[in-house]
Order: sequence, then C-alpha cells, then structure tokens
Amino acid sequence: MADIRIVEVSPRDGLQNEAIAVPTEQKAQLIANLLKAGLKEIEVSSFVSPKWVPQLGDVEDLWPMLPPGGIYSTLVPNEKGLERAQALGVERIALFTAASDAFTQKNINMTVEQSLEVFARIRSNFKGFVRGYVSTIFECPYAGRIEPSRVREVIDRLLEIGVDEISLGDTIGVGVPQEVKQLHTELSGLDQSKIVWHFHDTRGTAIANVAAALDLGYNSFDSSAAGLGGCPYAKGAGGNLATEDLVYFAERSGLSTGVDLNLLAQASLPILTTLQKPPTAKAQLAALASS
Repeated sequence: MADIRIVEVSPRDGLQNEAIAVPTEQKAQLIANLLKAGLKEIEVSSFVSPKWVPQLGDVEDLWPMLPPGGIYSTLVPNEKGLERAQALGVERIALFTAASDAFTQKNINMTVEQSLEVFARIRSNFKGFVRGYVSTIFECPYAGRIEPSRVREVIDRLLEIGVDEISLGDTIGVGVPQEVKQLHTELSGLDQSKIVWHFHDTRGTAIANVAAALDLGYNSFDSSAAGLGGCPYAKGAGGNLATEDLVYFAERSGLSTGVDLNLLAQASLPILTTLQKPPTAKAQLAALASS
C-alpha cells in the first residue's frame, strides 16, 4: 500500500479550460500513460453540457476507450448528467459545490443550497461511489475570504447526503499552511480518511500546504500531471498542483506513492505538444532533464 493516495485529475480538471481541442484518442492515451506510471485513481472527464465545456463533450466516446486496470470517475453536474453516466455504467462520480454562493452561481447557476438539494436526489438514485467537491475553501474570487465554519457546514451537509469522500479545493490557490491548520481545527471530529485536499499552485504554495496537511494526519491529495488545469470561473487561477511535484516531495520525504516519476514526467508530453505548451512543473522538468 502507498503511504499517500493520489487522485489524478488532469484528464478532467486539467483539460476542461483549454481552448485547443484535444482528440479523444489522445486523451485515452494520456490516461493509459498515467496508469502505466502507477496512478490508479483517475478522474477522466465530466458529463457537463458540451455547450459549456466543449473540451469534455466527448465523454461518451472516451469512456469505452479507457484501458483496464484503472479506478475511473467522472464529474456529474446534475441529474441529466447522472443519466448519461449511468447509461455508460459509470461506478464512481463526483459532485461539485462550493463554500460560496457567488461561486456556485457563476459555475453551475445554483446556490450552494440548491446544489445540495440536487445532490441529495443524485445520491438517492446512484448506488456507486460518490465524491463531493467543496471549492473556494479559503477564498472566493467573487465573495472574498471564506470562514472555516462555512466550509464545515457544507461538508456536514454533504456527509448527511451520503457522499463517500470530500475533496476540499483551494480553487484560486491563495492558501498557506496556517489556513490549512485553521480549517483542520474546524474539521475536528471528522473521519480524516474521508478528506482529500485539492490545492492549486497559483502562488507557489501548494507543496507547502501538502506538507501541512501531511503533518496533520491527512494522506489523500488531488493533483494533475504537468500541473495542467485551472478554473474557468476564477480569473487568474493557476494550474493544479503538479502530480510530478507531489510525487517527488512525497518520495523524497520517505513516503511511497506507487508512482514512477520518470514515466509520469513523460506521460503528458503529447498533450502538452497538442496544447502548444512547454513543460513547466519543476519536478517534471528535472526528471526529463535527467532521463
């Protein structure tokens, strides 16, 4: 067993905001490369309307192409999305809300309360594994700072609905370790195994936040190969925590990840070429230079 658990989100969160269309076959190859590198849990796409996120409009074509051996999940924004997912036999889904009404209004055109009402119906109609995303855990680009108590309220509601785990997102990448500690204090009494941290690296603090979370006893993190991603609803939001950086930090700290860093560094190169982007993740660059 690995000492830390990594949920790879580059095929969904990493690509959703990219303007250059990535061929479905190349997405499938990325997922195969990630699997070969040792990443087992992969969020592969979303059943959001192609009108809003064209990049992920090929999920029905992508799903049958997924290589065996992975633990695959998709984002489901509403009941229509659930119907599409169930038609494909999807067994793990993710639901998206936030700690800020202003953010959910911009993102899914609902208040937080309205989103939770929809999620309760989805949970009752879906018997598989359900993750709940809570975005803007430290700050909202529209409403400002978020109180830890508000985050706890949303978490408690999601757990009442019956989600299996909660992913806590620093959506615009403002957080620092002290804020991780403050939120942890607010989470007193919760089962830590149900909490996953989702840090963005907009200001270069993602790894510092990982270190703080590890010190507090958490071991599950979302990350994205090559640091791909950002948030289409948060102006200036940088990419996700790079999986390469997370793997390097964990392994160098004596924690096993089950991931081959050299294979991982290569996994996203075809996608980066298509997107006309050079590698920028520091541990990826270092691995590529030494291979």
